[in-house]
Amino acid sequence: MRFTHNTCATAAAAVVLTLTGTATAFGAASPAASSDATFLQTIHQANLAEIAAGKDATTHANSACVKRVAAIIVRDHTALDAKGAALAKSKSIAMAKEPSAAQQQQLKDLKPKDGTAAYDTAWLKDQSAGHQQALALIDKELTSGKDSQIQAAAKAARPIVAAHLKMVEGGVCRLPTESASPQR
Repeated sequence: MRFTHNTCATAAAAVVLTLTGTATAFGAASPAASSDATFLQTIHQANLAEIAAGKDATTHANSACVKRVAAIIVRDHTALDAKGAALAKSKSIAMAKEPSAAQQQQLKDLKPKDGTAAYDTAWLKDQSAGHQQALALIDKELTSGKDSQIQAAAKAARPIVAAHLKMVEGGVCRLPTESASPQR
């Protein structure tokens, strides 16, 4: 999913996207530097949005390609999120329970296009923009993060998110070859 203006502003200021959580999550970030904790929280938020968008596309997309890519995105982001959530729990970092209101609205905006080629086009463009932004955030964490465990999680997630981007880049659906599918 595409990140909203508010999430981009937060990303620039805090190296991450918007989190719909409490301020205590930022203050209680154990050994993790605040930007590391915020990165983990917002990547979790992005994972929740990708899972929700992927599930929606598996039932509402028009093309078999989009449905297959959506299933891959759901599978991979579910696995990434489980690892991220376990890491956050070990560091006492609070995590959101659902996609942000803006992310939920973006998904609702697709509803009138359910089952059409227009749905597929809009969904692919949203996924392309969202995965580009997620890669930028991951790369920022890799270059400026302080917590080695969070950086390791970002490093492990990067090839998976990059593979997703290749499948949706430019709003065009591309099925991966089995050998090109990201490994978990």
